[in-house]
Amino acid sequence: MTVPSSQELALACARFADDVKAENIVVLDVKVISSITDFFVICSATSEPHLRAIRRDIIAGVQDTLEEKPAYAEGDTASHWLVVDYINVMVHIFHEEKRTFYAMEDLWRDAPRLDLNALLSVPGK
Repeated sequence: MTVPSSQELALACARFADDVKAENIVVLDVKVISSITDFFVICSATSEPHLRAIRRDIIAGVQDTLEEKPAYAEGDTASHWLVVDYINVMVHIFHEEKRTFYAMEDLWRDAPRLDLNALLSVPGK
């Protein structure tokens, strides 16, 4: 198996999040403006069980298809913010109120967003 690019990994994370009905999925390309990581995948969950399901399905899906394991996954569902860190890709799963409070998209507003229209499911399909 070849090592996936950071962008391939980020898009896979977005796809697996979408498969479990994560909301408002955004992928930010931060590699030129951050030394932390190459991509942020940011999405919202509607409940604590939904937070867990999104994290579980991203980790399992990426491991099954790309044979990649996260360096770490942290956060307690009670905090309403979970992080899955693949080093070059960081996935942030928020409950909507926490996402609004931390406003990561505003913090990283200079980062280009990847177009996910072709990748993610279309409502009503």
